[in-house]
Amino acid sequence: MILLPFYVDDIIKTALSEDINYIDSTADLLIPEDSLSDAYFVAKASGVVAGLEVALRVFTILDPEMKINCHFKDGDEVNNGDIIAEFSGHTRLMLKAERTALNILQHMSGIATYTRKCVELVKGTNASIADTRKTLPGLRALQKYAVTAGGGRNHRYNLTDAAMLKDNHIDAYGGITPAVKALRKKAGHMLQIEVETRNLDEVREALECGVDVIMLDNMDCAQMTEAVKIVDRRAKLEASGNITLENIAEVAKTGIDIISLGALTHSVTAFDISMKWRK
Repeated sequence: MILLPFYVDDIIKTALSEDINYIDSTADLLIPEDSLSDAYFVAKASGVVAGLEVALRVFTILDPEMKINCHFKDGDEVNNGDIIAEFSGHTRLMLKAERTALNILQHMSGIATYTRKCVELVKGTNASIADTRKTLPGLRALQKYAVTAGGGRNHRYNLTDAAMLKDNHIDAYGGITPAVKALRKKAGHMLQIEVETRNLDEVREALECGVDVIMLDNMDCAQMTEAVKIVDRRAKLEASGNITLENIAEVAKTGIDIISLGALTHSVTAFDISMKWRK
């Protein structure tokens, strides 16, 4: 996944506008305008780095003359005490950028770190780890990028990418079969259709409709194993709902193709990274 520069800059400028009205009442009044300093990002735990270029872009937007030396790249694993990047520039501007840059880097690295844990737990199985649309408004691309940095894959980016019949769509329209038929009449030939199923009878019905992906919603491992046998590779199978680090390996062993977790983005813990000054 690639983050487009104009998108990144828009997010950063919005964040900086939240943080600075027209003056930084501490740095602007305390630090001489011509003061120069050296600083660095240091990991305070072990995990996976993501969003480094985005975080450092906060500094170069404010100070185009900033000099930066990165020791790691997105997707790399770091340990407690590792210096991730070093930079030098105008002291005032570095102080203004600090919080926004760290907010981005800590959040994205937290997502990448959690994703990597999930990926490692399903190694040796057919399952891939995917995100969902349970993202923070305005930050979806950053969060989904962080998932890929951790070794995961992206589910649909938005509602346009694929037609996904969830339980409420099915209940509102009157069933899986009529809903799929109605979609096929209007959808273009490039549009994939996924159906969320709640039991094995719905799995069979979705399969008969010839859909591309069948989601197994909140099913236990016994049901998933049976669904794999029923489908027999005639559609992709996605497991979702109540999946944790404790049970993800067991879910993967059922033979499903995709495990999607909203937790990758909606409730991840920030990765502990600090900015320190060179004295």
